[in-house]
Amino acid sequence: MIVVFDAELWVWDARREETWTFVSLPKDVSEEIREITDGPRRGFGAVRVQVGIGGSKWKTSIFPDSQRGAYVLPVKKAVRKAEGIEEGDVAKVTVELIDL
Repeated sequence: MIVVFDAELWVWDARREETWTFVSLPKDVSEEIREITDGPRRGFGAVRVQVGIGGSKWKTSIFPDSQRGAYVLPVKKAVRKAEGIEEGDVAKVTVELIDL
């Protein structure tokens, strides 16, 4: 499964001083991922993914966020710097599920 979407970068309130930055996957996509990955998952319900933003590509995990009702994707500092994006900016994100 590969999805492409635009999402605004946001900082996790509980880690604001560390600027843990994320994007939220669309709710309909998140529901589809929940259906596809039903069953035992890694810690915190993590799902392994390959991600692309601009020219940056990396492997990481997405995590379910019950408050947002969607999976969230961490966007590491090196990617934000390389792509010139920060909190509040909107990025085109490509997510591919791996290790299913």
